[in-house]
Amino acid sequence: MRIGLAALSPARRTTLMRSDAVQRLLAFAALIAIILIFSLLSPNFLQFDNVVGILIATAVNGILALGVTFVIISGSIDLSIGTVMTLSSVMTAVFITEWHAPVPVGILAGVSTGALAGIVNGTLVAKLKIPSFIATLGMLNVAKGLALVVSGLKPIYFNDTPDFNRAAMGSVIGGVIPGLDIPNVVLVLFGCALVASLILTTTVLGRFTFALGSNEEAARLSGVNVVGWKIAVFTLAGIFSGIAGVLIGARLNSAQPSLGQGYELDAIAAAVIGGTSLSGGEGSILGTVIGAFIISTLTNGLRILSVPQEWQTVVTGGIVILAVYLDIVRRRQQQ
Repeated sequence: MRIGLAALSPARRTTLMRSDAVQRLLAFAALIAIILIFSLLSPNFLQFDNVVGILIATAVNGILALGVTFVIISGSIDLSIGTVMTLSSVMTAVFITEWHAPVPVGILAGVSTGALAGIVNGTLVAKLKIPSFIATLGMLNVAKGLALVVSGLKPIYFNDTPDFNRAAMGSVIGGVIPGLDIPNVVLVLFGCALVASLILTTTVLGRFTFALGSNEEAARLSGVNVVGWKIAVFTLAGIFSGIAGVLIGARLNSAQPSLGQGYELDAIAAAVIGGTSLSGGEGSILGTVIGAFIISTLTNGLRILSVPQEWQTVVTGGIVILAVYLDIVRRRQQQ
């Protein structure tokens, strides 16, 4: 499952793997329960348009959560993903609308902006030994400020490139199956989740991500280039933030420089609810995707029931606290 488990006995390793599976199963059961409760409370909840709305809302937050999952598993945290997403969206808009670059170039610029922010974060944490909480909190403000500066404090609209919005909000599935108009942004989410899962479970980066979170000193003594791989983890998180920035720009048909702060909390919540341990060394992409759907489904259901937004935030925060507490209990039982 992970290189950090290599030194454990087979029985111990099996126990941890079963614990991860149980965590994902519980998260999925919670998602089903939430869907059933809201469908009973409101006849509008399971209408097709509302379900599509949940899928769209999950797309951006889910992609951000994929990136932060790697960071949390490695034993760090990234608070900058939301504003890095915003800066990436702004840079995409600048390239496409102001510099008249082709759309693919603009998309590449947005994703590259996220990757660059990730490299900076990783360098601050791995080389300069700045705690990830502080380093990424600083990057949160840097990215937020740069987004406002570059955009001139105003939204940038993609009015001259309508195909950009259609590519994201159009439906390939609807073209094949009439009536099943699921936007392409949802397909991007599942595509990113598949790639992230393959990276985490089948590549050296994935194995070293678990190793860093399980025991960084042991990984260093084993010859692992801790600095290099930690930078790689933050860079990957930045790439996912860049992709999310491109998607939210295409979805809104504009780059909103004041948007973004707060998204990191929902992304971290999705990862934690899905079973990623804030202590590092444990987590899965499937669990994170389920967690992202729990957050968006819960938010949507509360909105349909006309629950004030401030109380929606209270409920989400309470669920995160509960998820962290259950993780602490689970880890104690494993010891």
